[in-house]
Amino acid sequence: MNLSNNKILITGGASGIGLGLTERFIKENNTVIICGRREAVLKEVAAKFPSVITKVCDLSVEAECVALYDWVSANHPDLNVLVNNAGIQNWMNITDSNFYQKANEEITTNVLAPLHLSALFAKLKSLTTIINVTSGLAFIPLSKVPVYCATKAFMRSFTLSLRHMLKDTKIEVIEMIPPALNTDLGGPGIHDGHPSVSDFVESVFQQMKEGKTELTFGTSEARANANTEAITEYFNRMNP
Repeated sequence: MNLSNNKILITGGASGIGLGLTERFIKENNTVIICGRREAVLKEVAAKFPSVITKVCDLSVEAECVALYDWVSANHPDLNVLVNNAGIQNWMNITDSNFYQKANEEITTNVLAPLHLSALFAKLKSLTTIINVTSGLAFIPLSKVPVYCATKAFMRSFTLSLRHMLKDTKIEVIEMIPPALNTDLGGPGIHDGHPSVSDFVESVFQQMKEGKTELTFGTSEARANANTEAITEYFNRMNP
């Protein structure tokens, strides 16, 4: 991926990893569009980075995914990078009274929305890159966040297939695989003590400069490498 002079849409770009990517892409001379549900938070980011374009959008609503695509295609038809970053994480147990409700919210936001957006934005003639943010938890689940782990395993599998499906097109598919980072994912304070977002972002940008399409950091590296080593031969046999 060329890291400069792109027009990039980052879902969930106002906080956490999304905000880190937003700031770093701006430094690389890109035009960045971010979307999210919280207008106040989007405004805070725009105040700090005046070049950022913001769009209020709830990706858990199918119609709003379509509306986002329609808005981009009408107003930013030169957009060439989609970053599927938005996600939610619930600490929960199958015995919780609201387990299914929370599970449904996670699956909708973490799986259905990025699938829908990928299918929509792949129709843009200008699109050259899809980046899916998955997780080290795609490989080894943490049972306190069972559905989150399952959604990331889904997105890991889908990304491998998507890369193969698009291998003969101009669209490159990149997977970012963060370990636990110091963000508010799952709730404030839960991930205190983990590596910073800025360290993760610097690492994955260096990997993109090297032309890599599977980007790891810290503890996610060994997990991803073990998985890739185990499945590559079989994947190639099944997907000639």
